[in-house]
Order: sequence, then structure tokens, then C-alpha cells
Amino acid sequence: LGTTSHMVIDANGHITKPLQPAFQVQPSSDQNNLSDNTQIAFGTERFDQNGDFASNTFTAPVTGKYLLSFHGRIDDIDSAASWVRAEIITSNQDYKSSIIDPGVFSGDATYWNFSQTVLADMDANDTAIVQFGKSGGADQSDVNQGDTYFSGFLVC
Repeated sequence: LGTTSHMVIDANGHITKPLQPAFQVQPSSDQNNLSDNTQIAFGTERFDQNGDFASNTFTAPVTGKYLLSFHGRIDDIDSAASWVRAEIITSNQDYKSSIIDPGVFSGDATYWNFSQTVLADMDANDTAIVQFGKSGGADQSDVNQGDTYFSGFLVC
């Protein structure tokens, strides 16, 4: 297979797979005034081991099970909204995080964190994105650049 290392085993038996799909991205700036079904923009790649992440979208290179994880800080959630949540959307399934009812707050939520991890069944060329979902209220919520991440890797 030429000079490309597909699997490396060191003297202690540690195995690395340099071409195994794995990525971690975060926004390159805050994203303001989110409406329902707004796709979260990820402009900074911390790593993209197999080059499968582009244009805010992860594309599975092979069929398998992928661990996908999102952690996001959403600021200024309108207390007039009926509900808000973060969603990992794949070609096969929509994975929706815990839903919150901002109406129980005494005012707008200045800071809120959403975290979600799923083991997603993806076929080759299936895609995954993260989006913000809400019902009602003003479009005033913002994604905080420094505290928002999307990552994933092929498990098996």
C-alpha cells in the first residue's frame, strides 16, 4: 500500500490508526439571533483526521457506527419561547437533546449549556450536522464561540 501507515503499533503495544475518521470543530465566531432549525456554523477545525468535515457537515466515509458529541453554550435564551434544544441531525436519524422550557425562568437565560452524545448508525456518504431548535419567542439566542464543540469518530 505504498508508504502510508494505516495502523501503527508501538513497542508497548499501543495501536493508532492515522486514517481513522475523527474530527473536532468549533465556531470561528459567535453566531447570533438563532431561529428554529438554524444550523450551527463550525469554522475552526481542531483536527479532522481523515478530511471528512467541511462546510459545517461531517460526511461518513464508510458505513459504521459513529460516536458524535456536541457541547454548546447558548446565550440569551428568550423566556417567552415554548421550548429550546440542540439537535444532531444525520441522514438516518434526528437526535434531539434534552428539551428545556425557558418559561420557567424569571427572565431570559443569560447562559445555557447543551450536551449530547449519540452512537449513530451511518452509511457511507451519510451526513451529520448540529442545529438549534426552538418554538416561539424572539430570535435572540446566540452560540458562544469559545464554549461550543462538535466532535465525532468511527467506533466500529
